Amino acid sequence: MTPLILAVDTTHEHGSLALARAGDLLEQVALESASGFAHVIYAHLEGLLGRHGVSVGDIDCFAAASGPGAFTGVRVCLACVKGLAEAAGKPAVAVSDLAAIASFGTAPLRAALLDARRGEVYAALYDAAGCLVRPEAVAPPARWLVPASNRSPPAATSSTCDTAMPTWRLPSRHTTTMICASGLPSAAASTPPESSTGSN
Repeated sequence: MTPLILAVDTTHEHGSLALARAGDLLEQVALESASGFAHVIYAHLEGLLGRHGVSVGDIDCFAAASGPGAFTGVRVCLACVKGLAEAAGKPAVAVSDLAAIASFGTAPLRAALLDARRGEVYAALYDAAGCLVRPEAVAPPARWLVPASNRSPPAATSSTCDTAMPTWRLPSRHTTTMICASGLPSAAASTPPESSTGSN
């Protein structure tokens, strides 16, 4: 039986849940809540699992979108996944929203950007293996998009590959479907860290 994955994303204005087995997306649930997700996420989780006849204990791996994004949303996401993983005694992995976006690229270098508001973007540069070439940053687009000839970006090393792209990637506009699977990265051995990049 292939692993069953539950992924959660509440890091931005539009959240989502996803249930997947191997490369197949079983269902994705879009979350909309102007007042935040903490008070609505568990009812949607219960409904999602119930529709597929599974329980939290049946999940083999939990995945959380780890931002960058809204501080409160990132914490809600990580706390939810950490709690579920600990209760079920199963692994959990945090997936960077920017790494998830970059995983859709086909070029040797892949720039991922998200609107950070106030005229700034969250941005990072990855190579085809999912290793960071330029680390995640918050900056005005014009400043971040300085020509490479005017920069001295760090070369990818083993330390920049600790957050490599998930093994399984499912096409979707939501980052919940960029999730880990069989042969989990080392980060999946523990629950996600309680830290984030971003602001409310």
